[in-house]
Amino acid sequence: MDEVVLRLNAKNHGAFYLMHEGEQDGEMVISIENGILTAYHTEIDPKFEGKGLAKILMTGMVDYARAHQLKVKPLCAYVHAQFKRHPEEFADIWLKKEGEE
Repeated sequence: MDEVVLRLNAKNHGAFYLMHEGEQDGEMVISIENGILTAYHTEIDPKFEGKGLAKILMTGMVDYARAHQLKVKPLCAYVHAQFKRHPEEFADIWLKKEGEE
């Protein structure tokens, strides 16, 4: 079973890690500051690419943001692409850039 684990340092920088049978299969690098969760980068172990693991990581991040009333600044290309593809699904948490529809 896949598990998403959040690890943050004292400055609230860290990552969501996708763990499977004790091994890390992927990560989403983030920071949290002033009510904003910034997603910087998502990476999946190449041997697991194309299996939907990035979506599992993103679901963990989105659930966390909603549970903690955070807005998400999607600097990560994957997260930004998903927000743009499904704007209605993420409208409550998406912190859009000025002029972004």
